[in-house]
Amino acid sequence: MDGFKEKKSLVIYFSRAGENYAVGYVDKGNTKYLALYVKDIVGADLFKVEPLIPYSEEYNIAIEEAKERVGNAPIKSKINDISMYEVIYIMSPVYWESYAPEIETAIKDLDFTGKIVRVVTTHEGSGLGNVVEDIKKTCKNINILDSIAVKGSECSSARDKIEKWVDRC
Repeated sequence: MDGFKEKKSLVIYFSRAGENYAVGYVDKGNTKYLALYVKDIVGADLFKVEPLIPYSEEYNIAIEEAKERVGNAPIKSKINDISMYEVIYIMSPVYWESYAPEIETAIKDLDFTGKIVRVVTTHEGSGLGNVVEDIKKTCKNINILDSIAVKGSECSSARDKIEKWVDRC
């Protein structure tokens, strides 16, 4: 399949600034780097999933907070209609082998029928974790075409990797 650059695309992403594992302090979050690359490469619209209650800037506290929010992670705003998009990129760091809990809140009620869905994770050793499987459990009528995992410590310089991945299908 080719022509992703010609398709109307949306990036739904969660990214946390602050202290990150094996990276140190990041001002915009590792996943945001990748979301901005996809936006630039394919001209996608961005939807940043923001927690109603911000996470701690300290990594160890933030991942414990994420664990407590599984199944109940309120967000500031939701996107309710993705009908105008052909390609949806879902992007998240890997927390406890899955996506950030706020991603579930953002995507669980969306209709992915007929959409091309591509998943991107950031991690420091978990790869994709169970993210793809968990998204399939959360969303009805979802067909995930392709996924990629990028180490958080490589995100700020991963534009070429993302561009090759976008062009791969």
